[in-house]
Parts: sequence; C-alpha cells; structure tokens
Amino acid sequence: MKNGSVDLPDEVPVMPLPGAVLFPHALLPLYIFETRYREMLEHALQRDRMFSVTLIKPSCPEWHAPEDFFHFATVGLIRACVGRGDGTSDLVLQGLHRVRFSSFQQETPFPIARIDIVESTNSATVESEALGEKVLELYRKLKRAERRLPPKVDRHLAQLGDLEMLADLVASTFVDDPLRRQRMLEEASLNPRLRLLITYLQDEIGSTAI
Repeated sequence: MKNGSVDLPDEVPVMPLPGAVLFPHALLPLYIFETRYREMLEHALQRDRMFSVTLIKPSCPEWHAPEDFFHFATVGLIRACVGRGDGTSDLVLQGLHRVRFSSFQQETPFPIARIDIVESTNSATVESEALGEKVLELYRKLKRAERRLPPKVDRHLAQLGDLEMLADLVASTFVDDPLRRQRMLEEASLNPRLRLLITYLQDEIGSTAI
C-alpha cells in the first residue's frame, strides 16, 4: 500500500510498549533486549525495515494478547540499528504513517498485524493556519522554560507549512501523558488535533484553556 513516496507493507510486526506512542515524522530511540523483540527486529530487518510501536493499555501491567494494547498506532522505519555483542540492539525508529490494525496474522512470540492506512479527513484551512500559529506561540513559551526541539527541527518549525507535521512533532516532544498522546494520534481530523494539542500545551505551561 502507498504512503506518499513510501510503500507500506500489508502487514507489519508490532512492538507493544508501556507509555510509548510513536507519531509520524518523530524519531524514537529503542533498546531491543527481550528475546521475542530480537526475533521481531530480525524479521523486520530481513524484509522492509518497518515495524509498529503501540501503547499497552494502562489497565495491563504487561501484554498477553492483542486486546491488551491499542490497535491504532504508527508504522516506523528503522533508520539506524547497532547490534551489540550480547545480542541486544540500539535502534532509531522514524514514524511514517498512522495505521489501524485490522487483524493479526500472528500473536506470538510477537504480533504481526495486517494494517489499514489512516488518512487525515480534512486539509488545511484558514482556521488551521490560525491554530498552527497558536501552537507555535505556545511552543515559544515552552522554549523559554528550556524545553525545546532539536536545533535543526526548531529552525525548521518557523517556516513549516505542513501543519500535520507541526502537530505531530510538537505533540511527540511536549505532551507527556501517554493517553493524551494516544488520543492525539487517533484524531484523524487536522483541526481537532490542533485544538487538542493547544489544550495540552496550555496544561503543560500551567495556563487556563481558551
């Protein structure tokens, strides 16, 4: 299946993690040490270098079956992978696209899910531009509190015309609560996603909601 210039496979390995929500465009460093995830990584590297990270539901201390984790997630591409002598690996996963798990081809030792691409349901509007400006305003306040994106991304944001990328990068960096991050990830419409982000950023800097 096609996602812009990247072909996504019909199915991907899945890595359920506590507290982890991967957004499109964002980078997620991972340390792979469990045997099942070593197998998952080998599976991904032998194919298209892609897998999905998904959030384990807070009610589950650890996952045992697909109902223990969210089925709305992001497929990521392995950008870098360094193996260690003990069989563990350090890697960097870059988020590509929102997806929904439609079924599972395999559940153990690691899940493999068939995926449906989730597209945004509306394009940028005049309201979107205003919401994007508000996000940048709040980001500048967070910067003064010494919380900021990497310098290259920071310079890029001011000229960023892609509001979806803006929302995803800022949410990935500044929204700490996993369930709030999951809610933002699952919001397919751009403007409601920006509104959620504004509310969450205001909470982060201790101001009242608009």
